[in-house]
Amino acid sequence: MKSTLHAISNSLGVEIPEATIENFQANFKGKLIFRDDKDYDTSRLVWNKMIDKYPALIAQCTGVADIISAVNFARENNMSVSVRGGGHNVAGNAVGDGVLTIDLSNMRSVRVDPVRKTANVQGGATWLDVDHETQAFGLACPGGVVSETGVAGLTLGGGLSWMRRKVGMSIDNLIGADVVLANGNFVHASENENADLFWALRGGGGNFGIVSNFEFKLTDLGPNVFFTACMYPRKEAEKVLSYWVNYTKNAPDNITSDCILWAVPEHPNFPEELHNHKVIVVAGMYAGKPEEGERMMQPLREIATPLLDMSNVYPYKMIQQMFDPFLEKQKLNSFWKCIYLDELNDQLQMRVIKRAAEVQNPQSLISIRNLQGAISRVGSEETAFGDRSARFLLSIDTMWLNDADNERNINWTRDFFNEMQGFSQGKVYFNFNSDMSSPSDILKDSFGNNFQRLSAVKAKYDPNNFFNLNANIKPVK
Repeated sequence: MKSTLHAISNSLGVEIPEATIENFQANFKGKLIFRDDKDYDTSRLVWNKMIDKYPALIAQCTGVADIISAVNFARENNMSVSVRGGGHNVAGNAVGDGVLTIDLSNMRSVRVDPVRKTANVQGGATWLDVDHETQAFGLACPGGVVSETGVAGLTLGGGLSWMRRKVGMSIDNLIGADVVLANGNFVHASENENADLFWALRGGGGNFGIVSNFEFKLTDLGPNVFFTACMYPRKEAEKVLSYWVNYTKNAPDNITSDCILWAVPEHPNFPEELHNHKVIVVAGMYAGKPEEGERMMQPLREIATPLLDMSNVYPYKMIQQMFDPFLEKQKLNSFWKCIYLDELNDQLQMRVIKRAAEVQNPQSLISIRNLQGAISRVGSEETAFGDRSARFLLSIDTMWLNDADNERNINWTRDFFNEMQGFSQGKVYFNFNSDMSSPSDILKDSFGNNFQRLSAVKAKYDPNNFFNLNANIKPVK
């Protein structure tokens, strides 16, 4: 689809000749969207309302050939690039001011092989696309917990799902990837082909190229599973959190659960009289037979007297969409920070509860995810992701409505995060991290001994740091 040409400049402020743009458009099957086009504003927006970036040009790709054309155009004309898959990343790295945004959001094909139990997923697909196709065969791939999340961004950063303790992270179920490199070359990465790149893709983020296709192994699951969703009054927070922490010590790998400090959303799914009530929520899924899950997770429903217990047997696809209504695109300003915790003792539990009491925005939540299980059985050097020994991930998901509150909420979130670093090795999960500000070096802390190896892989596949709008790993000199 051809657009009317408009002048654009590269990252050096030099205007790109019209003939050069015409040649790019002639070799591009998708749509080029310029600043003056009527659909520019809708195309540049991402999930987080606080992200307000203005790309010089958006290239909506239809396939690998378009990705190659866009990469070559940007490189040859000194344009910075951002890469957009689902556009759901809280940091908003999918767009940038004055860049060429290489947009894969129209590349959403999912092809399932029910015999081999694998799925090939294009780089612009969301987890809703994946769940829709895989559940037709009683199969599932461990993805996000919000169905509109993009497969690419979540997977490259690790990928935590409601079945993470049973089958590991998304990267642990990745068996191959097709990648367009910074030089425009197309390569395949797997254990047997470009194995160093395959290692780096599993946790190293979007530093090494644009993944046009992911190949995943799938797991038998569904169509129905048991899900616990029990809301207790906040006054019971100490009792509930303490019980949950102890429960997770001996929980089987089939059980993945979170403990969430939140307020009941103003939504028809919840009784109006409970709206905005502060609660502590125990939520989790049993990746197995529903009747087994109901029996084994029953204690999580009896810790105290709940305000609301929505625990039941649900279709797996429904569970994957449960949080969608509260995390709609462009509805909330969002600033998130997260940190791994090896343990959650009584003292630390009280600190988290005290911090939660300070929250002024009912949309915000503090989520504690139970990890380990299959996640921790993968060695720290087997994938780029690094050390997996932490029991918990604490995520401070601060969200609010008014722009006037931006500075206050950002500062509060950073302050909470910095306090928690005193109880941690300083490692973060990059998918839930809005920025890199910290008293320590987040990249080196998080990747540990893998950091130097990642820098070397970066130097091999992207020596000029072409892909840098991410949790950026610079090539080793």
